[in-house]
Amino acid sequence: MLSAQDLARFPQTRKAPLVVCTAYDFAFARIVEQAGVDVILVGDSLANVVLGLPTTRDVGMAEMELFGAAVRRGAPSTHVCIDLPYGADATVELAVRNATRLVEAGANSVKLEGPQTGVIAALLAAGIPVIGHLGVLPQTATSFRKVGLAAEDRARLLVEAQAIEKAGVCAMVLENVDADTARVITNAVAVPTIGIGAGEGTTGQVQVLHDLLGLAAKSPPFARPQADLTAAATEAVRKYAEWVRGGQQ
Repeated sequence: MLSAQDLARFPQTRKAPLVVCTAYDFAFARIVEQAGVDVILVGDSLANVVLGLPTTRDVGMAEMELFGAAVRRGAPSTHVCIDLPYGADATVELAVRNATRLVEAGANSVKLEGPQTGVIAALLAAGIPVIGHLGVLPQTATSFRKVGLAAEDRARLLVEAQAIEKAGVCAMVLENVDADTARVITNAVAVPTIGIGAGEGTTGQVQVLHDLLGLAAKSPPFARPQADLTAAATEAVRKYAEWVRGGQQ
């Protein structure tokens, strides 16, 4: 199992990039573990890709605990990070209580959006490893356009990255960040940077499983599909329907 300490020491080299992938249930977690990924992220993106809800704000602690526990059962030997959902970190005390619940559900670490250094420090004091998340923050974003293009925006992101590193994150996600800015951040911090739509200059990459497998109804432009399971599954079910309607029961 990849511990938080292992994450912190993970070599920042293109020869050994950190492979992160989402999973939300037992069956897919088992597949992702068998594929040998380093970290499984139980993202609040389950709201969109699993539950068909409009935003990540539409899931709470109950859903993250339920799906996180299922992933842990499916992937007992892989580092599992579970998102703190929208509102779960409204105060420092609430964040610690909710992160503790996620650890009890099976998380090795939790992911927290934004430069919340006080919350990060409190979680670490409670013995809970934290993965940070900068750039586009889906829980609060009003725009999902790429960030870090302007000089002042690049400077702000760099300051935020260094601040959460100092607060103690073991890694950080950079979402839809300009590639040059993501590279600057990666070179400026000692912890792994996990890019999604942030170019190739980060320490590792994360993809949403349903985008990766061609199962999402709509994928972002930075998705990297490796299969079209929607077509394969539709054909399999169609054949089953024909089999039954043909009297072969």
